[in-house]
Amino acid sequence: MFFDPQYLLLVGLPTLILSLLAQVFVRSAYSKWSNVRNSAGVTGIDVAERIFARTNVNPVRLEGAQGQLSDHFDPGAGVVRLSQGIATVPSVASMAVVAHELGHVQQYQQNSPLIAARQFLVPGVQIAPQIGYLMIFIGLFLRFSGLIWAGILLFGVMVVFMLLTLPVEIDASRRGLALLQQAGLMQTSDDNGGARAVLTAAAMTYLAAAVSAVLQLLYFISLANRRR
Repeated sequence: MFFDPQYLLLVGLPTLILSLLAQVFVRSAYSKWSNVRNSAGVTGIDVAERIFARTNVNPVRLEGAQGQLSDHFDPGAGVVRLSQGIATVPSVASMAVVAHELGHVQQYQQNSPLIAARQFLVPGVQIAPQIGYLMIFIGLFLRFSGLIWAGILLFGVMVVFMLLTLPVEIDASRRGLALLQQAGLMQTSDDNGGARAVLTAAAMTYLAAAVSAVLQLLYFISLANRRR
């Protein structure tokens, strides 16, 4: 499959280009706004504490995370993990990233339907893609179209999960910007414009992943149609 010119042209090349563009956008935005001090002069940890104190987000535990841009909310543990460059630096980027993660916290605390739908798919996503790939490959080898289509259906679970992830992430950013406003941390045009730039760039990575997953699904469907 990976040596199929159609795969390389319709899936491999677009995926590579989208991924590279998304990474360029993220690194460019982060590089710029991680060096711009936010107007309140607060670190990422301070931002979280202010949001807990001034909004309806219930406090959760804050922990450190290894690496750069490894920040995330772990709903199972009820913990927001922040990288060193976000937790301890009073930058616009730190403010934006922390607000985004607390946007996720708010989604869970308010039982967001988007989160509920994505969480419903989590058990299936952990095994469905691998089994789907295997069934597709075996079906192609044996020329058994029924097995190919069954594999496509399983792979489709992952695609739906990726498509749901995009609005979940966009909603978390929207909530995060609103939380910054409510906490009185959006004081200047740099605060506002920089936070939006960082979060928009981050959303591009999820958009690239969703588009790539759809392209791969369409390719598998084309393979199945060729085997009829």
